[in-house]
Amino acid sequence: MSAGAGGGQRGGQGAGAGRGAGAGGGGAGPPGERLTIALAKGRLLGEAVALLRRAGLRVGDLADPGRRLLVELPPQRIGGDRPGDGSGRGGGGAADGEVALRALILKPDDVPTYVERGAADCGVCGTDVLREHPRELYEPLDLGIGRCRLVLAARAGAAPVVGTMRIATKFVALARGWAEARGLAAEIIPLAGSVELAPAAGLADRIVDLVQSGETLRANGLVELETLAEVTARLVVNRAALKLKRAAFDALLSALRAEVAR
Repeated sequence: MSAGAGGGQRGGQGAGAGRGAGAGGGGAGPPGERLTIALAKGRLLGEAVALLRRAGLRVGDLADPGRRLLVELPPQRIGGDRPGDGSGRGGGGAADGEVALRALILKPDDVPTYVERGAADCGVCGTDVLREHPRELYEPLDLGIGRCRLVLAARAGAAPVVGTMRIATKFVALARGWAEARGLAAEIIPLAGSVELAPAAGLADRIVDLVQSGETLRANGLVELETLAEVTARLVVNRAALKLKRAAFDALLSALRAEVAR
């Protein structure tokens, strides 16, 4: 089972909506319009902020939020010609044609929840989370950041599993789907962290986990057996917000698409 399975239809809907809305659209929203964007903590946060800056947004305090989980960005016109330089601070109201932006900094698994329930208008989230916990969201754009792989791994030299395979993972649904697609008998053991320890401790025969370089696997005596999915971050959008804040989303999508296409 690929973590990307099922993403094409949702992404296609969102992309179509974004392109259709963008016809004749400008680089700004109506007076006083606000967009709230949910961003995941960790490595993806830095990549997302860098992408927003390259797309021309003034990221303000988001470049160094410290312990803050809600960051007000400078009111701005999205999609202008001037590249985002990170200058400016939030707190002021948006003038005519400007969009007031704010960012919520969340645990990765919580980003889709905030967006689906309307606490955020849009967000940046990896396809590992989106496929493990499917939501009713538009996915109009693959941002090409947060690249990693979801893999099956085992101890180096481990013998083939006879009978039921014990798989330790945070990605229970994706691991179960992979086993079922291959007709394998598997016991999925949910873990919240330190998944690499499970084979050495005798808890599991195999693990399913995210890897970027593979160094953590090798450091714990593990080898990759199979790639279940290639993972990247997507822009996800609340369905109602896309309709109600169309002009602002047109501008944001246009700016991000232009940068991603470079």
